[in-house]
Amino acid sequence: MLSGVKLFGNILLRIVAVFAASGLGVIGAGSIAGISVLKAVTVAGLTAVAAVVEKLARGFMNDGKLSLDEINSAFAAVDINSKTAADLQVEANQSGQAITIAPTTAPAVPAEAEDPHYN
Repeated sequence: MLSGVKLFGNILLRIVAVFAASGLGVIGAGSIAGISVLKAVTVAGLTAVAAVVEKLARGFMNDGKLSLDEINSAFAAVDINSKTAADLQVEANQSGQAITIAPTTAPAVPAEAEDPHYN
């Protein structure tokens, strides 16, 4: 587990990364829409950072602490390439599969792969 100072530094660096990833993604779109590049990058970056800070604040309000899961969840909310357990469950339901989601770092496994007597 990270100490308080290292955890704070990690969160700050991740917020900078959120700003950069979100801001750089709109450079082309801003110029097409006639908005200055600086304004487009700033608005997109600050919007993404605000979403992360809001989720971190809500997680902190619950019990006065931030767990690594709460922190990772807050950053996953703005990462369009990350998938949450709920995302995986919806995808599985749409494809007609049942999956078991366990709190591990291993990928989700279809339920029938875990239990040969499934259904």
